[in-house]
Amino acid sequence: MNTARSLREASWLKSGPAARVLALLDEKGEEARVVGGAVRNALMNLPVDEIDFATTALPEEVIRRAAAARIKSVPTGVEHGTVTLVVEGRPFEVTTLREDVETFGRKARVAFGRDWAHDAERRDFTINGLSVDGDGVVHDHVGGLEDIAARRVRFIGDPDRRIAEDYLRILRFFRIHAAYGGGEPDQAGYLACIRGRAGLGTLSAERLRAEMLKLLVAEGAVEALIAMEDGGLLLAILGGVAYRGPLAAMIAAERALELTPDPVRRLAALAVSVTEDARRVAQRLRLSNAEAKQLDSMGHRWWRLGGMDEATARRRLYRLGAPRFRDRLMQAWARAGFGADPGPWLNVATLPQRWQPPAFPLKAEDFVARGIAAGPALGHVLTIAEDAWLAADFPLDPAQLSAIADQTVARFTRDHRL
Repeated sequence: MNTARSLREASWLKSGPAARVLALLDEKGEEARVVGGAVRNALMNLPVDEIDFATTALPEEVIRRAAAARIKSVPTGVEHGTVTLVVEGRPFEVTTLREDVETFGRKARVAFGRDWAHDAERRDFTINGLSVDGDGVVHDHVGGLEDIAARRVRFIGDPDRRIAEDYLRILRFFRIHAAYGGGEPDQAGYLACIRGRAGLGTLSAERLRAEMLKLLVAEGAVEALIAMEDGGLLLAILGGVAYRGPLAAMIAAERALELTPDPVRRLAALAVSVTEDARRVAQRLRLSNAEAKQLDSMGHRWWRLGGMDEATARRRLYRLGAPRFRDRLMQAWARAGFGADPGPWLNVATLPQRWQPPAFPLKAEDFVARGIAAGPALGHVLTIAEDAWLAADFPLDPAQLSAIADQTVARFTRDHRL
């Protein structure tokens, strides 16, 4: 199948660095087109970020032409035909047309070619198999235009075979559906994912992490993850229970607070009830240290942040800091579910915008002057005084602070005499 549709009005095809790459490669007996996600997004009126190219030119010719035009080239995957060109500070992947001679898992023995249809047929999904030339004509060899119109994510060719080539395509199927699809997932693809789910165990944690975090912030994340759970796929990835309701409630809370979707925050709602869950998920997905700490914090006593009055909320905010306070509060909000009145939650969640915790004003010298010697005792006294200061609602009046210091020393002295 080869249909055509115009993208002649796409500004990035007319001028700028992408147009310059096309002009460089689409001449003197060679042809070049923009391929993949950029074409899909342009046709769906979505932002076009990364722009990738395919060309009939061999990698050596791409590098030669780039050098002649004083464009930097980087052989990022030259053995598979990929060269990265850097134009006006932007990287563009350029890959020579290929055909799979033999596939085995993620690996494939490829031969360079000049057949655009064969190159399209080796891609994963029909909506990713489109290409557009310098004149703005969209070329479709795999039925991608029809699937874009139907908002359908469909494997190119036999789904079982495409999945066996790379089991990460199971996750990509749901992630791409969540971002670009509509309604129920394509049945043939969905059933193939279920049949191939054992292959998820062969994937590295790093690859699973990358796809899961992208999936979690996609527009249709909840529906896609429900389909994954129903198909027995989430257990293989997370190693534990998935919580559908809290994930949906977390997304609603983010929207109510007008926050940018946060994949780790959503992962906590989906998979974390206690800190043991957080550690298991962090290990299975090989999260970064910062991501693991955020997840762990959201699993730690989140239930204590439900039903707080403002004075208690201020103390929690002081102890946790604004980011952890917000995340842990949102975890409690998500666990409360859609039946909870959002008013009190919104009020407490916006506390960091309305009130900034002051620094603890009492210092070590205040207690040394009252006879407490430097060392472990001094640290203990400071902790007691800080607790008393928080209980008194953060006073800054010198007389009140002096009274707190005196009472703390008296209490410490009395307790240690006993």
